[in-house]
Amino acid sequence: MKRVESWVVTEAFWQRVEPLIPPRVAPPKKTYVRKPGAGRPPKPARQVFEAIVYVLRTGCQWKALPKERFGSASAIHKRFLEWEAAGFFEALWKAGLAEYDEMEGIAWRWQSIDGAMMKAPLAREAVGPNPTDRGKKRQQAPPAGGRPWRPIVAHRDRGQRQ
Repeated sequence: MKRVESWVVTEAFWQRVEPLIPPRVAPPKKTYVRKPGAGRPPKPARQVFEAIVYVLRTGCQWKALPKERFGSASAIHKRFLEWEAAGFFEALWKAGLAEYDEMEGIAWRWQSIDGAMMKAPLAREAVGPNPTDRGKKRQQAPPAGGRPWRPIVAHRDRGQRQ
């Protein structure tokens, strides 16, 4: 069997996802300057979905999407926002849970959630200051003589030439 990259949407997976994709709806009360049907046609839903999976699997930014494979990153992101508003990703999550529950079974009576919703209150005392802030001069105490450090530069008058 041929190995498939983790962001590639296989035909079997696409057949399960495609029915959940919301139809495109024109925004209400929007007037268009161009004639109906003018402009670029919308990207195919499969290409958009594969680009979204690519971003999720690789962790890249939207603007770092390979243009030669997916096209305009802003067009992909716009469709992502449309699908999110239409509830597509929640429906996809629910369908995935239902399919997994049929295959393996989910122990619905006992579930555990692990997460942090606030900063740890005693963390600073336990670990100390941020390592990137340790060497900053503005936070260091002045030397024993009391004067802050300054580079030694010979003083010269403005009228004096070198």
